[in-house]
Amino acid sequence: MSVGRMEGWNVGTVLAVLALSIIPTFQLSAQTDARLLEALRLAQSGQVDSGRAIVRRLLATLPPSDSSYSQALLAAAKIAPDARTVASNLNRIVVEYGAGPWADDALLLLTQLYFAQHDPAQTVQAGERLNRDYPDSPFRPRASFYAGRAYFELKNETRGCELIQQALAGAGDDVEFKNQVSFYAARCGATVTTTTTATPTSTDTGSKAVSTASHAYAVQVLAVKSAAQVDEMLTRLKVMGFEARVVRDSTGFFKVRVGHYATRDEAVRTQQRLKQKVGGQPFVVEEP
Repeated sequence: MSVGRMEGWNVGTVLAVLALSIIPTFQLSAQTDARLLEALRLAQSGQVDSGRAIVRRLLATLPPSDSSYSQALLAAAKIAPDARTVASNLNRIVVEYGAGPWADDALLLLTQLYFAQHDPAQTVQAGERLNRDYPDSPFRPRASFYAGRAYFELKNETRGCELIQQALAGAGDDVEFKNQVSFYAARCGATVTTTTTATPTSTDTGSKAVSTASHAYAVQVLAVKSAAQVDEMLTRLKVMGFEARVVRDSTGFFKVRVGHYATRDEAVRTQQRLKQKVGGQPFVVEEP
């Protein structure tokens, strides 16, 4: 497996970011060992070496049959210094502990890692294995999303669309994820259903419901007609810790936006961070 760089980021760091701050509304299975939780906490607070030291000690002292061993491998993958070590630990979980509770977590992270490395063949292999071996896993929609996009790169539109539609069907109430999948579902001609919240009606007889919808704010980063540019920006923003989505207007432009803030001040703060990290000319927009 090649170890490369993407937009100036070491791929091992990319995976660590994905694993430690994976979409807030959809977490990986919560690790239960207090020692590993402390290791991850240290890593998240910037003390990565201390976190790695805890995990190394556990792996050196625990017998492989211990229930915490595969958990420790997962923690080691999350805070590994490079992509090769990340993949090695995750593959050990899949191969040696495939019947355990962490195998589908490992396969999802492998799918994301290979996708970030622009390795579509490995991406679809990991995603398809999760689909095949863990049909009840809550991570199937996520893995299908990345595998479907990888199939597009491999020019297999049919299987790519099947997985994208599967991801859309499993998106549930996760609006941000559904927006991302919907962008690709439109490519497949899938019908995307959006959920709206009804305005409560007045209890006074004879009165009509009055719309009380409030406005929110977001930061627009990009507006283009190229799916490739949108895909690249979404990946770049996710790596940097921003939750991005795509809005398509009536003129056919795809608009990449970040956040859904109650106040303009919150949006402005994000705008400033985006300007610093991503560059360009991000600006605040008002949304219904």
